[in-house]
Amino acid sequence: MGFQTPMYTLSQYLEETRAGKIQLPDFQRGYKWDDERIRQLLITVLRGHPMGVVMLLETNNALVRFKPRPVSGVELTPGTEPEKLLLDGQQRLTSLTQALTGDGIVHTKDARGKLLERRYFVNMAAALEDVNRMDEAVISVPADGVIRKNFDRDIVLDLSTPDKQREEGFFPLNLLFDATGSMQWLFGCEDKDLAFAFQEKFVAQVGKYNIPAIELDADTDKAAVATVFEKVNIGGLPLNVFELLTAVFAGDAAYFDETGSDFRLNDDWQETKRLWSDYPVLGGVENTDFLQAVTMLATRKRHLASTSSRPPAISAKREDVLKLDLSEYLEWRDPLREAFIWVSGFLADRHVFNRRDVPYPKQLVPLAAIRVVLGQKADLHSVSANLSTWFWSGVLGELYGSATETRFVRDIEGVPAWTVDTSYPTPRTVADANFVESRLHSMRTRNSAAYKGVAALIMARESRDWMENKAFGAVQHKDMAVDIHHIFPQKWCNDNGIDDEHRESIVNKTMLSARTNRVIGGVAPSQYLAKIEHQAGISGGELNELLEAHLIDPRCLRADDFWSFFTNRREQLCLLIESVLDKNVQRDVSQGIAAEDSSHFEEGAFDEIPEGEE
Repeated sequence: MGFQTPMYTLSQYLEETRAGKIQLPDFQRGYKWDDERIRQLLITVLRGHPMGVVMLLETNNALVRFKPRPVSGVELTPGTEPEKLLLDGQQRLTSLTQALTGDGIVHTKDARGKLLERRYFVNMAAALEDVNRMDEAVISVPADGVIRKNFDRDIVLDLSTPDKQREEGFFPLNLLFDATGSMQWLFGCEDKDLAFAFQEKFVAQVGKYNIPAIELDADTDKAAVATVFEKVNIGGLPLNVFELLTAVFAGDAAYFDETGSDFRLNDDWQETKRLWSDYPVLGGVENTDFLQAVTMLATRKRHLASTSSRPPAISAKREDVLKLDLSEYLEWRDPLREAFIWVSGFLADRHVFNRRDVPYPKQLVPLAAIRVVLGQKADLHSVSANLSTWFWSGVLGELYGSATETRFVRDIEGVPAWTVDTSYPTPRTVADANFVESRLHSMRTRNSAAYKGVAALIMARESRDWMENKAFGAVQHKDMAVDIHHIFPQKWCNDNGIDDEHRESIVNKTMLSARTNRVIGGVAPSQYLAKIEHQAGISGGELNELLEAHLIDPRCLRADDFWSFFTNRREQLCLLIESVLDKNVQRDVSQGIAAEDSSHFEEGAFDEIPEGEE
């Protein structure tokens, strides 16, 4: 990659944007500058102050073929090919192109986001009197040139015609680079001295206004474009690989030759989301997640096909996503669409039914890719059981909170073979997973993936709601508004001196319907159990069985014995976690290795719904 730093006049930029020699790559976001920012930019130009650097990319580039589009507001003949693509400076050059050429009408918005059409004028006398008055000299007016007040009943300033503009002394800035138009307009002024002075000081001088450029040469690849764009575009939003590939895929010549149209990646993603619309658990899967899954499968195929002693690596990294070809995307798109739907079923079998309760949305990326590799083997009893161990290892070991790209690759490399035959090396995620008893004390909100995981495991034990005696299936979960609620209510705990650590721990939480939670209220367990028996028409023995399915000792609840309850249930949860990890949970609290400490809890930091307030 090479570059040069030429200096071009503003008039050259305007000529090239209007002629289509400079266009935008399709990954650029839309024009969005508001009225005041545009006015301030025009003031900068009139004062002769620098407005920053723009970045351009040569289009005769064999490595990158972006789909171009004209600068907003410019109409081009279909098929007009650019000579350069504008990577940085879109908002500035779009504002200047619209405000300083043609009819000068800019499609913008006000500070509240209301869409506007504005034109810009400069008061010649004020500008000439003192350059420091330029801020008040440059004004923004509606597209018709008339400023009104009193609900548009009264006209404050009318600049709708050249004669009225000259009469008021306001020069239209869209004539600033129009030599013939500006001369005719100024020649019509009665005050020739004012017109001549304005011509000399501003119209003539602005023609010399320069803007430096950074021009990337034809050897610049996609990854470099993305990196450079992100580094220089610090005032905007970071470049998304999905947006960049949208432009790359739209510029795929082979696809156009075959189909007669450009490939629209965003439209394709919308179709993917439509296919997933009946699976709410997939609501958190992002377009970049999907591309990472495609990249893992594409790079895995290259890796397996290589005969080199150093085959290309399997990857989910950004730079490798950017190297995807459209043909590779299309090869893996449909298998992955189906695999993610399979993932929704896999999660439902583990009592994860909606987006909010997915422990790690990013873990679904390798899970879907693994499903593609395994195919129908993924549904075999032993394979599914091993996949479950891997899944719970990631969740309860809390291994998908960071550095996910590296773990993605390790999992796609090791999990498929191991699930089919456990004589293969144990995958790193399974080997790395670890859980200690004291972690149950600090798991207290949905910010913890393990917290959500334990809640799902409790439901998966065929536990049922206490009032309605219904299993927590997908339909019932939604219909009953099932959520995670306190067993010993918050109010009771506060009244009885139970500290935050124990009160808010997952040990003191379980999955219950909104109806049951309302009956519980804030009273002692012995009292609300009696209410449940009475209102639900259930015997004490039957209710005890429901409690035991939630790993709760009924005797402790009926005696309002919080500490015996907590110790017993903590042990039961440790046993439950051991059963899915196939590993021992270290009893660090029970053995006196870890101290119980609630000092790190912040008052009001808990996100659960208080009892009886649904």
